[in-house]
Amino acid sequence: MSVVDAGATDDFVDGEARQVRLGTRTLVIVRLGQDFYVLDDRCSHEDFSLAAGEVDAKNATIECARHGAIFDLVDGTPQSFPATRPVARYDVVVHEGRVEVTVP
Repeated sequence: MSVVDAGATDDFVDGEARQVRLGTRTLVIVRLGQDFYVLDDRCSHEDFSLAAGEVDAKNATIECARHGAIFDLVDGTPQSFPATRPVARYDVVVHEGRVEVTVP
C-alpha cells in the first residue's frame, strides 16, 4: 500500500466528480463539503467513466452517465441496476490541505 497525493483540496469542486490518474490507476474523486470519496473510475456494469456521471450530494451517490447505474460513494456498492457488482473504493484523508489516497 502507498499513499499518493491527488491534489490540493481547493482543486476539487464541491458536489462534482473529477477524474484523477494516479500511477496506473484512473480514479474518480468526489468532494462533498469537507468529505472526499474515491472510487475506481469505471462502471462495473460496462467500462465507462463514472467521472462523466452526475453526483447526488444528498444521497452521496454517483450515477453512471451511460446506463444510469448508481453507486454509493462511501463503499462503492451498486444502488440500482443495471450494475450488480461494486466498484473499488479507496481510503482518503486530507492532510495539510492535500487529498491523499491510499492505493494497493
